[in-house]
Amino acid sequence: MFNRSFHNLFMESMILSATLLASTSAYAEDRNLVVGNGTQTNISTALTKRSLRPNQTPPFKDNSSETTIAQTPKIPAINSDASFQQTNTMSQVTSVSQFSDVQPTDWAFGALQSLVERYGCIAGYPNSTYRGNRAITRYEFAAGLNACLSRINELIATATSDLVTKEDLTTLQRLQAEFSPELATLRGRVDNLEARTAELEANQFSTTTKLVGEAVFAVTNAFSGSVNGSNTVFQDRVRLKFISSFTGKDTLYVRLTGGNATTLKLPNGTGEGLQTFNLSPANNNDFLDWLAYYFPIGDKIDAYVGAVNGVFFDYIPTLSPYLDSATGAGRALTEFASSSPIYRIGGGAGAGINYKFSDKVVLSLGYLAGDHASPEAGSGLFNGQYGAIAQLAWNPNKNSGIGLTYVNAYQNRGAIFDMGSGGAIVGTAQANTPFDQVITNSYGAEAFYKFSPKVAINGFFGYTNAKNLAGSGSADIWYYALGLAFPDLGKEGNLGGILVGAEPYRGGNPAPANDLSLHIEGFYKYRLTDNIAITPGVIWITAPGQNDDNQDAVIGTVRTTFTF
Repeated sequence: MFNRSFHNLFMESMILSATLLASTSAYAEDRNLVVGNGTQTNISTALTKRSLRPNQTPPFKDNSSETTIAQTPKIPAINSDASFQQTNTMSQVTSVSQFSDVQPTDWAFGALQSLVERYGCIAGYPNSTYRGNRAITRYEFAAGLNACLSRINELIATATSDLVTKEDLTTLQRLQAEFSPELATLRGRVDNLEARTAELEANQFSTTTKLVGEAVFAVTNAFSGSVNGSNTVFQDRVRLKFISSFTGKDTLYVRLTGGNATTLKLPNGTGEGLQTFNLSPANNNDFLDWLAYYFPIGDKIDAYVGAVNGVFFDYIPTLSPYLDSATGAGRALTEFASSSPIYRIGGGAGAGINYKFSDKVVLSLGYLAGDHASPEAGSGLFNGQYGAIAQLAWNPNKNSGIGLTYVNAYQNRGAIFDMGSGGAIVGTAQANTPFDQVITNSYGAEAFYKFSPKVAINGFFGYTNAKNLAGSGSADIWYYALGLAFPDLGKEGNLGGILVGAEPYRGGNPAPANDLSLHIEGFYKYRLTDNIAITPGVIWITAPGQNDDNQDAVIGTVRTTFTF
């Protein structure tokens, strides 16, 4: 009698076909290249990615989302129109066959059992014992029969003497005749699988590279307030990102960007309210706008090398889940609402690491130089503008985290919070350019807590002391915020967000530029499909330019994001 083990042996052949079919489907989608989709709720995993950057998810090893870049894609269940489906145990197989199951009392059961034991058609269980009385489907039975046919054909083709008896050949012929519909179906699937595999290999983009794209359209206007440039604008940005892995653990990112994005500016050229649709900075002349390489060093260190437009939050956890997620479709409307401005002090080319003391504690270190490509005096990788960062982050569990951050930076041009671009990204003009040449020491604390899968809170506090290197004096700069995120609000994949805070402002200014300017932001991302999202929102800036005499600015935007 056949037992459950024999049924499992039949299933090995079926599962093999199912696995190949499922793997081919995954292969077509990802070509053995899997990038995690995790957030920065798990700071023990190192490198992160921003909008079409590896923000929040380590690219080479995504501990926050459980996969490596070249890990074999997870095998999904066979489509519902198939005649069988892989489940948690091989002993459970669903058949849509119109025929009845093969019972242990049927002649075919005993016949195939005899063939299996004599010719070793299905190997893998000790002692080759097959006892039991569980019925199996005709498709399961056909899978075992097909394995025996293949094995006996091999014996006939290679044997120097008669190893297969005439009685067994007669039994096989009879089994083939009775199960010919099921055998034909199985063989048809194999032929179809081989054809699809050949087509995929012939048309694949690359064996080592995955292409990811994003297109953003945005309509924006300042409804009221002291805003320079309040006309309604329609802007766009397109990004193509090439993600390559050469060892299975490393990742090379090459990103190409084009668009017409500009920004709405508040009085005095302040950066408040910039990035209202997460398009800028986008320079039409910078076709290659990001180049970075990630790789592990042993089991505890994840390393990062940024060659073009690198920033600290390329790899350092910002502890701002949802508001600072992986793509423009998931982020807040502004750079300020996404995460603390401390991560936007400096940028350019350099390197960094994340050292994992444990699964819960990570130390991040990094250095980026803004004038790295210039050989002129006062420039270069080590003699010009730079930022150096150190952060210790602790995740006691998957629902909470806290980080302490320090940044030492030198600026001899542009703004303090510039991400290496030379222009203010967040904050007032008084905070960004207190002096022409400064060295800054910045201290920040960031934290988040998930009350439930539907509600999360995050916040940050930061202080920057800017010392005047061209003369005397210093400036105190402050920034803080508290945000709420509502994942899956109204529908799976949607996201609502609210944030209230103060963008970087200079304290102790003489009147009238000594008023507190608040940033209030709300948005709602509605996912139309897996690849299309619409995000309307409003940004309200009080006392623009740290001056209550300036009318509050209210900026509205509708952002549509296509990912492919």
